[in-house]
Amino acid sequence: MPIHLRAQVGDVAPYVLLPGDPNRAKYIASTFLKDAKLYTEHRGMLGFTGSYKGIRVSVQTSMMGCPSAAIACEELAMLGAKVIVRVGTCGGVSPNLKPADLVIAQASLARDGTTRQYMGEGNHTPIATFRIVRAAEDAALEANLPHAVGLIASDDSFYSVTTEEARGLFTSRGVLGLEMEASAVFTVAHLRGMEAACLATVSNYIGDESLVSDEVLKRGVDNMVLVALESIVRLEAQKPLSA
Repeated sequence: MPIHLRAQVGDVAPYVLLPGDPNRAKYIASTFLKDAKLYTEHRGMLGFTGSYKGIRVSVQTSMMGCPSAAIACEELAMLGAKVIVRVGTCGGVSPNLKPADLVIAQASLARDGTTRQYMGEGNHTPIATFRIVRAAEDAALEANLPHAVGLIASDDSFYSVTTEEARGLFTSRGVLGLEMEASAVFTVAHLRGMEAACLATVSNYIGDESLVSDEVLKRGVDNMVLVALESIVRLEAQKPLSA
């Protein structure tokens, strides 16, 4: 049994949504999944398994930051997960993004220590699985949702990079948004034979301390989760994983 996700093989579905916030995990499971059951609550890392359009899907909390996300992904691999889609929020960098817009990551600029621990000191840019990125963009286009596809950055330190100066630096490097988990999720998934992607809704602009209103953020989260789930429907049609 994994040390942190106190679950057994069979509890976790092949497809897993990975929010950081346990309250968001509970919301996703109760709002979007049918017959969702709690399979772990150890350390507050809530995990649920239910179904969406007849496909088994789990929702697993990763908590904040790459170290915790890496632990969750390692242990999900032990439990039989095959596809992991991070669903979270990001600070917007691109001036073309608006609050609650969806960002679909192609790759993450790894500014975290966890990825370096796995991959060494050389340059490494973790990438998402292309077929999930394509499925997510197709789902967003079909739903006519505002979105952008491209590079994000994953950082360890929240407050040191939420400045106007940092926003200018990231903009110059073509970064769409800044978050704290994707690079580790992509890296561990690659090393453990899983597929992975990251969807993030814009919660604020880097350099602006105020978050969007709860109503606007909820709309963005709902759209993001629907895109993630509809992506899974497309993936399952391509290569069935769900028994």
